[in-house]
Amino acid sequence: MTPTLTTPDMLEHARVAAELKAARQRRERVRNLLAYAVLVVIALIMLYPFYWTLITSLEPTGNIYQAKILPSAVSLKNYAEIFAGTTVPFWRLFLNSVIICTLGVTLTVVLAALAAYPLAKMQFPGRDLIFYAILLLMVLPNEAGLIVNYITTIKLKLLSQTPYPALDAAKQYLAVVLPGLASIVGLFLLRQAYLGVPQELIEAARIDGAEELTIWRRVLLPLALPSIAAFAILEFVAYWNSFLWARIMLPDKNQMPLSAGLLELSGTFSTNSRAVMAGAVITIIPILIVFLMGQKYFMKGLEGAVKG
Repeated sequence: MTPTLTTPDMLEHARVAAELKAARQRRERVRNLLAYAVLVVIALIMLYPFYWTLITSLEPTGNIYQAKILPSAVSLKNYAEIFAGTTVPFWRLFLNSVIICTLGVTLTVVLAALAAYPLAKMQFPGRDLIFYAILLLMVLPNEAGLIVNYITTIKLKLLSQTPYPALDAAKQYLAVVLPGLASIVGLFLLRQAYLGVPQELIEAARIDGAEELTIWRRVLLPLALPSIAAFAILEFVAYWNSFLWARIMLPDKNQMPLSAGLLELSGTFSTNSRAVMAGAVITIIPILIVFLMGQKYFMKGLEGAVKG
């Protein structure tokens, strides 16, 4: 027979259980505090270079190589020189970045969204083999394709001069975005998102007579929207920070994107590095704005891609 606990025994068991629970809670709080402390230290270490760049860009004079917490003085002189366009055509560079990002993000997202559909939801021989063969290309660094991409753009006559300046500028922008249109990361993210869509929805649409492009546009795209938004943010950051390839393809600084064109500041302001700092801060601000606006979709998209 199971022994019957008396009231004092029950109270003792309850007291011991409460003490054990309190001890576990104390240990959990200590672990959380230690974890947050480590994360705060890591965050401060990562954020300080940007903070140092910001306060240095606000200083009119002083030693730029000195570690500091607060600026010795605050002035918007450096930013005024950048916005005035006396040294580099800032607004032209900004417009170039907007055009390159719009063109690049739109074409890259559409191409990845289309290419991921057959690799996720259509059955054909060698489908998985093709996908894994594409993933193998990720081991190659981006610089490995510079020569091939340069020769390709020449053969496509994207670097040739035409009698129409607007057409020539459009070809130059296309030459910048062309090597990045086939994104393996985007293909992987969107394929994983498509795999999370129930196959029953696609079969029902096919029974109703919908074509494959209609299924892709009306069924898969709405359900994979968070992953598409996350990929679009990643591509925006990549195209906004275009530097090496843009410097190769665009010898005219009036056609360069902002991140590449601001390099001219380092030569123009050989004794005023604060202008370079101000340009770096201005370049980072649009990225922060886009990420903050799409942070919710970015996290949902990555989470959905991992689950898929």
